[in-house]
Order: sequence, then C-alpha cells, then structure tokens
Amino acid sequence: MTGCTTVRLVDSDVTAFSRWSVAPPGPGTPYRFERLPSQQVMGTQQDQLEALARAALARVGMELNPATARLSVQVMFNTQIVERWPSGGGWYDGFGFPMSGFFLEGGSRGAALGLSFPMRFPEPYYQRELSILMRDLGSGELVFETRAAHDGVWSDTVAVLPAMLDAALLGFPQPMSGTRRVNIEIPR
Repeated sequence: MTGCTTVRLVDSDVTAFSRWSVAPPGPGTPYRFERLPSQQVMGTQQDQLEALARAALARVGMELNPATARLSVQVMFNTQIVERWPSGGGWYDGFGFPMSGFFLEGGSRGAALGLSFPMRFPEPYYQRELSILMRDLGSGELVFETRAAHDGVWSDTVAVLPAMLDAALLGFPQPMSGTRRVNIEIPR
C-alpha cells in the first residue's frame, strides 16, 4: 500500500500537430516567448507559466535565447473550477440534492415516516487546459501545436502543470498525430 501513497497520476488528453516546412528543430534550437496582449497584462502569472514551460522545453532540447531565436513559443493555460457532488452512496433527485433513502420508524410512543438527507456539500473540481504554439520566425508559419487537458480534484496547479507540459511535449518535434492519453506520475 505504501507504493500507492508516494506518487499520483496526472492523466492528460493530448492532441498534437506538427508541420515543419524546414528540418525539425534539433537539440539547442533557440526560441523566444511570444505573448498575446491579454497575456502581457497577466504579469507574474504568465512569468510563472513561462518559467515552467522553459524547464519542459529544455527537457526536449530547446534553448531560450531571444536574440537568436528560430521559433516563437506561445504558452496558454486555463483552469475552470466547477462544483460537483461527491460520488458514492445514495442517489440524486431531480433537483440535484443527494438523497440516501426512505426511513420508517416505530416504537411505543409513535411512528415516523420520512426521507433522510445526508450532509454532503459540493466539492471543487478542476478542469485544466494547456496549449503550446510554435511559429517559425523566418516564414511566420505555425509549425507546431499541442494541447493537453486534465481534470481532477487536486487544487495544486503548480504541481500538476509541469506534468501537463511534459505530456504536451511528449514526442517533440514529431509527436504522434491525433489525440492520446498520456500518464505522468508526480510525487504526492
């Protein structure tokens, strides 16, 4: 049982496309980050995202060097927090309230008939989406696109995001086309 408690699985649905008009980038290929106007106003938040992306890009052989960049890289990340009712036991009526069942009680002083409602409250559920776009600076063409989606109950985005970046870049620069599930283990 101790093996189950030392790591957790970040499962991401990854969709990637590449269209290199010239030779795909090799180790040490220089790049620079590119930001949309909306990302420029995010400041520290976008800086943190790009710092994590920089580490993931280094693991696939890319080198941040804006002065000699061959590619521009745009990284976007979004988290939606939705409420969901905890699963297990009971059932839900048409209004979304958890009901565990009917009860009938009796004794020497009377009887009761009713419904029991357990004390359950909605819990946050996190839906995360990451995308990386690469553009060839010489031609202006979009040459690489990858997206990763992950959802779960963990609120610690800083721990989950590096695994999503690694999943999104799996197989770079020539990843499998289409959508696939990529599992990355991270420490608990």
